[in-house]
Amino acid sequence: MFQSLLSRFGVALLIAMLACSSLTWGGNLPSNYKVLSPISHGNLTIFPVVAASTHDTSGFITLDEGIRSGEVVVTEAGRIGGLVRGPQRHVPISSGAQVNSLVLVNNSKRPLILLAGEIVTGGKQDRVIAKDRVIPAESDPVDLGVFCVEPGRWTETSAQFSSMKSQMAQPSVRSKAMVAKDQQQVWESVGTANGAIAGAIAAPPPPARSSYAKTFEDQKVQAAIYAQAEPVEQSYNSSIRQLRDQRAVGVVVAVGGRLIWADIFASTALLEKYWPKLVRSYAAEAITTQASGKPVSLAEAQEFLARTEGSRQVIESEPGVYRQSETITSTFKLFTLASLLPGTGFDLHISKIADAGGYVPEIGRLQR
Repeated sequence: MFQSLLSRFGVALLIAMLACSSLTWGGNLPSNYKVLSPISHGNLTIFPVVAASTHDTSGFITLDEGIRSGEVVVTEAGRIGGLVRGPQRHVPISSGAQVNSLVLVNNSKRPLILLAGEIVTGGKQDRVIAKDRVIPAESDPVDLGVFCVEPGRWTETSAQFSSMKSQMAQPSVRSKAMVAKDQQQVWESVGTANGAIAGAIAAPPPPARSSYAKTFEDQKVQAAIYAQAEPVEQSYNSSIRQLRDQRAVGVVVAVGGRLIWADIFASTALLEKYWPKLVRSYAAEAITTQASGKPVSLAEAQEFLARTEGSRQVIESEPGVYRQSETITSTFKLFTLASLLPGTGFDLHISKIADAGGYVPEIGRLQR
């Protein structure tokens, strides 16, 4: 299954501000995760990450799986009639459509994982999921925080939404939703990405208010992304048995000689499900980035993954369901989604985001 995926390349909410000087990522990051030798093509470099141990994630469903099966429904606020399970339940959702709000119902018997950067298309505008979270099995409608990635439309194309299965938002767009949490900055990053991809494939620049999803589903754009991704795909295929045996759980990503991102999952199986669209998002970032520099070393990538110290931490939690923590530093942001459901109690997904310009580890500062 992993090989076939890789061959395609590719609420009550508790918010606490905790002052701290030495935070750790689960207390075991340096010993549990190891960065392997990189795979590079052009200005994209991917370092596979393997784990000493993993967790059983078969009890969860992804957004793509849920929408494909019809068990997960996403729609505009104001269209929740008939979706509330019990007549006595109070669901605090707006009565009208809003740019930064959608309604989601998980009818599956399994809890749903949502990742920041996943794109849903349809309704009055295409949107990007703003944060990682878990939706319980057989849930009532929940107010889903999103950002618009299609600033020029506010007319309904369909009552319900589909997921963009080909890729997630590329890191420069994804980070604006996760870190900046600002609609205007998301729109600006979409405009920059759309213009950059047009320049990369020598196409006419798209209109200023074009849809991010439609731009990146264009056949010429898809071909360019595939050309960037395909050599990395072949390298992965050649070492897939080793990666499977060593419990591959994620990657560290560098573009143009700068470390920009890391995605780590609780299991190889969960990485398998997200890998094709993640890899395409990294390839899109490489295509739309002009910067170049000295290649990132294995030691630098390992240091980037291992550093967890932060000046403060923000925690958002739905008791008994999930906890998301954001560790904040001057050079990177660390997001950790932990499942609190019965029989779990482990980290489902970890994102590490370098600040603008990329992250230069201490070892890199000495060598460069």
